Amino acid sequence: MSSEGGQAQRLLAQRRPQRPFLESFIRVLIIVCAALALVLSSVSICDGHWLLAEDRLFGLWHFCTSSNQTGPRCLRDLSQAHVPGLAVGMVLARSVGALAVVVAILGLELLMVSQVCEDLHSRRKWAVGCVLLLVSFILSSGGLLSFVILLWNQVTLIGFTLMFWCEFTASFLFFLNAISGLHVNSITHPWSQPRKF
Repeated sequence: MSSEGGQAQRLLAQRRPQRPFLESFIRVLIIVCAALALVLSSVSICDGHWLLAEDRLFGLWHFCTSSNQTGPRCLRDLSQAHVPGLAVGMVLARSVGALAVVVAILGLELLMVSQVCEDLHSRRKWAVGCVLLLVSFILSSGGLLSFVILLWNQVTLIGFTLMFWCEFTASFLFFLNAISGLHVNSITHPWSQPRKF
């Protein structure tokens, strides 16, 4: 009887404690918000039309002009916009923006894996995922800043399109989720360690 009781006690000691509901809810909310930011950033980068200045539409991939006689006319050759350094600068802006999306995908994947497959390294995976989201914020902010600097003479607050504000919102969400995730990880206790009696 005593040996069976000792085995039962050892099994109870090795059982992992359940996480509090609030912690689980916050982590799931961070994952959902990060996924939303990823979708917003992906759509914004793919569309790429970020600034409307009079009869010209500037984007990451195209430059469009419109008139009453000919209608909209879009060109992939950004040098025809007659803005110094626009063609080269846009290559940098869209490359950094696309890289931000890729890094965010990797970060989001680590966040989800850390919650689905709980093991001794779950908290480390969560922390690395949050760091990748922070890197994605830096990259997407760099893309936004590059775009604004290149077209500074054409920039007006009401000229920014919905796609530009989607990227701006996504960049902010990357930062908010990364900082929140790191903070949650720092104030909570490891749930994968055996419970001590």
